[in-house]
Amino acid sequence: MIRVLFVCTGNICRSPTAEGVMRALVQQAGLADAYEIDSAGTEGWHAGEAPDRRSQAHARRRGYDLSRLRARRVEAADFARFDWVLALDAGHLARLQQRCPAPLRGRLHLLMDMADGPRGREVPDPYYGGPDGFETVLDCVEDGCRALLQRTRPR
Repeated sequence: MIRVLFVCTGNICRSPTAEGVMRALVQQAGLADAYEIDSAGTEGWHAGEAPDRRSQAHARRRGYDLSRLRARRVEAADFARFDWVLALDAGHLARLQQRCPAPLRGRLHLLMDMADGPRGREVPDPYYGGPDGFETVLDCVEDGCRALLQRTRPR
């Protein structure tokens, strides 16, 4: 079992989008039984809430269903439970590095470091912007998740 956790700030825009995209990709590849996929936030402000309605609407247009996902905060046990803990931006990565036990920090990465292109790229926060921001998130997340699937795919 390959366990993947996507992390953003409140777990209502970027990380649930990544979770939904990755779930769809592994399903399409016939690998749903080989992966455990989840998402969480560095903060617990939206715990129990569904993803942002705009994130859901844009994802739905591309065939991803986020409606059943619910926000939660990263827990200490997540660092041991997940093989891959993927931050959506550098601020998230820094927060995770502060909270993660030193022996497990090798599991922490930026999602976009999986994709082709320069390292250190971030998935921009769409929350305070317009519709284009949610499309950019989907573009980035699709690239990152496709690359992650290629990198982690069972042989």
